[in-house]
Amino acid sequence: MEILDLYDRYRKKTGKTYIRGDVMPPNTYRLIVHVLIFDRDGRLLIQQRKAEKSMGGLWDITCGGACQSGENTDQAASRELYEELGIAFNFRGSRPILTANFKYGFDDFYMIHKNIRLEDLKLQEEEVSDARWASYDEVTRLMKRGKFVKYKKSFIDLLFDLEKDKRFMEI
Repeated sequence: MEILDLYDRYRKKTGKTYIRGDVMPPNTYRLIVHVLIFDRDGRLLIQQRKAEKSMGGLWDITCGGACQSGENTDQAASRELYEELGIAFNFRGSRPILTANFKYGFDDFYMIHKNIRLEDLKLQEEEVSDARWASYDEVTRLMKRGKFVKYKKSFIDLLFDLEKDKRFMEI
């Protein structure tokens, strides 16, 4: 059972929590994080979601999940990355490269540049079935074939464009 903090529209904690999967009270929001890892060749580390999960079997960006009660997004990004792929990275003091607002909350995206050997990954058995490096062209091909989580192509374009601008990346 995951307990999540609730926020108002200005991203201020309301002091209330809810159990993930329950219906959120009206006019409340939650925090979500995603991590993108790019290698020196500009390829994105992607993961395949377990068949039993929502959007099961689809490929997705490196990792993501909800902030648990008491966490801020940099703590959640570190936890999710370690839980899902076994990669230890401390995001403390880091700012997300961008924040996307969605109907139920705020989604912070963190980006790092790190070469990782696939054989060193420790995939979370309950959530991740596979991982691999993918170029922009490979990701967009997966999207066209319906094999990637349904992000807007323009959003994927933005993420790969931001990767090229090293000023924004944690190293």
